[in-house]
Amino acid sequence: MCSVLQWYRVRMAGEINNETIEVQKRLWFTKLQQDVPVDLKTDPNYDARVEYYFFRNNSTLRITDLRESDSAQYKFRFETNYRSGRYTGSPGVTLLVTVTLSGEIVEGSSVTLTCSSDAKPAANYTWYKEDDQKPLSKDSQLIFSSIQSSDAGEYYCTAVNDLGTKRTGHNIIIVNYAPKLPSVSVSPFAEIVEGSSVTLTCSSDANPAANYTWYKNNDRKPLSESFQLGFSSIQSSDSGVYYCKARNKLGMKTSRNKLLDVKCKMISRRLSYIYILCIDLSG
Repeated sequence: MCSVLQWYRVRMAGEINNETIEVQKRLWFTKLQQDVPVDLKTDPNYDARVEYYFFRNNSTLRITDLRESDSAQYKFRFETNYRSGRYTGSPGVTLLVTVTLSGEIVEGSSVTLTCSSDAKPAANYTWYKEDDQKPLSKDSQLIFSSIQSSDAGEYYCTAVNDLGTKRTGHNIIIVNYAPKLPSVSVSPFAEIVEGSSVTLTCSSDANPAANYTWYKNNDRKPLSESFQLGFSSIQSSDSGVYYCKARNKLGMKTSRNKLLDVKCKMISRRLSYIYILCIDLSG
């Protein structure tokens, strides 16, 4: 993995008071040592991992074997032969490296995040989740004895001593878990009449995503292997109890039964009546 940071544009040569000005040194840095920028190429933390590219008046920094500790603000600097000709790009380029924990994390397993920092005096540590300012732990370790799907997210820690504060990049926790109890919905949500269009939908929270299968009554033969079961023109014979199953590699869960009661379509008939009026004229 590598990162290429935005270049800075500089004027490489010119004149001041008829004195030729030339750039003598170009470098990228993240920190100062006795108020002097530390060239990344001489920083042991970046040993053999950084390259500078210069094209005309442009400068580009390339970092290989990217690490979480590379999260920092990077600045470009050039120095000339002029007595005050030292210039640093500001505010610089901010690089944030996030780390996804390797290996599969399954719901219910034990997971430990450990924060460490080289500091003197020793640092105090605090763990946070995402943008929540409420501390989760004030220890170097954040322990999940039985991790849950709700624990998935981004975590970071801060290291603090009397001389300053340092924050890590984000550690991404992805929790895999078997399907939760599936829910079944019917559309449209109204009385079901013969000939109408009806759709049953099965949904379940799962990671990785679940596959679905539909069944009717006690028949073990699947009706559909999709999250939806559709009837374009439902019939009274389709009445019955339906349910679905959601499964992934970690397990399977069956929904509660859903009763479909299909009403017969009423056919209205117009009846004609003929009235005959009889009048007795004999009397």
